[in-house]
Amino acid sequence: MSTVTQPADARPLGAALPEWQPASRPQRAPLLGERARLEPLSAERHGSSLFAAFVLPGEGPHDTPQARWAYSGGLPFSDTEQCHAWLVARARSEDPLFFVIVAAESGRALGLASYLNIVPEHGSIEVGHIHFTPALRRTPAATEAMLLMMRHAFALGYRRYEWKCDALNAASRRAAKRLGFRFEGIFRQHRVVGGRNRDTAWFSLLDGEWPVVEAQLERWLASNNFDDEGRQRSSLSALMSA
Repeated sequence: MSTVTQPADARPLGAALPEWQPASRPQRAPLLGERARLEPLSAERHGSSLFAAFVLPGEGPHDTPQARWAYSGGLPFSDTEQCHAWLVARARSEDPLFFVIVAAESGRALGLASYLNIVPEHGSIEVGHIHFTPALRRTPAATEAMLLMMRHAFALGYRRYEWKCDALNAASRRAAKRLGFRFEGIFRQHRVVGGRNRDTAWFSLLDGEWPVVEAQLERWLASNNFDDEGRQRSSLSALMSA
């Protein structure tokens, strides 16, 4: 078997990608699942349902609307009119590109998520601006919404899918690991948010890792993984660890 001899002063280079083609940009089109669907954000269509879900009380005195936005710089509105204006601005954005998470059973808009830092020429895209309201958190619909966004991104040809969060946001870091992302490190003094320092934790999921992660997400979401009371038989964290 012949070998290729490199010059003595050759520098190490990354793997060649002879068939690489830039990814496609995500469009404003719905993503449909069994428990959830993602719809392009519309302040007119989704505003009332979202505001009602945003201001719902949570679990305990520390789970307030203000506390839930703490790592995003604080609650960005105080009434329906301000919420509508805030949603209008985000609905116009191309990057981030915002989607509303709608529970299929009720038809109610219960959360937000977006694609951002969209770089088709390098095949890199991030999921962020995620806000699960109390009615959506810790539900199969929330997990399915993340699956739909992951699946769509890789189908568009992206090879790197990112998740970033405040390094102090333990819940977001747990969620990233639960969904199959790999921790990459901390960007120290990355941003100033709400007048405070933010160190940012970086996570990623690569196209080569996606088939295994997708299979575990589908396995967790399967109807036979839940009993008659809707309780999970196997946790997603355990499946990802396995």
